[in-house]
Amino acid sequence: MVLFNSFLESVKSSVDTAVDTATYTHSAVDSRFSPWLTPLVYPLARRIVLPFYFGKIEVTGQENLPLTGPVILAPTHRARWDAIMVPYATGRGVTGRDLRFMVTADEVKGIQGWFIRRLGGFPVNTKHPTIASLRHGVEVLQNGEMLVIFPEGGIFRDGQVHPLKPGLGRLAIQAEVSQPGLGVQVVPIALEYDEAYPTRGCDVKIQIGKPLKMANYVRGAAKRDAKRFTVDLETALKALSGEIETEAEVLPICG
Repeated sequence: MVLFNSFLESVKSSVDTAVDTATYTHSAVDSRFSPWLTPLVYPLARRIVLPFYFGKIEVTGQENLPLTGPVILAPTHRARWDAIMVPYATGRGVTGRDLRFMVTADEVKGIQGWFIRRLGGFPVNTKHPTIASLRHGVEVLQNGEMLVIFPEGGIFRDGQVHPLKPGLGRLAIQAEVSQPGLGVQVVPIALEYDEAYPTRGCDVKIQIGKPLKMANYVRGAAKRDAKRFTVDLETALKALSGEIETEAEVLPICG
């Protein structure tokens, strides 16, 4: 239980978007799914930890989750619990798929780093992202896996969708153009807690939106394509969060 608590604290830590225009350095990236740890930890969190700590956990839109192919889950970031809530709503208990996480490099150290790497997480230095980290993210998508990136880049407890970081869009565009017909899809997810700092008994609402297909955004200018996509993703997240009245159909912006 001590080891699980160590994992719980680490996986609840902020998982930030870190692919940007910073100077890149080289380092190896190592992550995998442990054949014994993964089947143990996530069911334990899903069936015992979350039901014990929280009140009602309401999840809508699970029919929007792709069951195959490369997917980026793009949740709002409202609490450290998000990194467990997202697998609860979208992971192997729902889609039969395990999730990869981009995790800040500071979190992937010591015993908690040992856990994170064996549960599919991999580190990204937010100040100096490495070429290896970016390549690893692209490879995850090329392998048809599901990757989690929090596009706001940090935790915001005011219930508002904050300007999205450009990294998710750039990574998604790069992955899409790396292989013809790859078919990367990005799923917006809005998380809402009854309390800014969730305490025991707090209710949770998770809304999953329709996926955005990256093929619709590839026009040959990567930075501009990523910017158009980021605007649409932010609109989708605001719709799910109730900042605008309805979730409009998201289409690539022309021009």
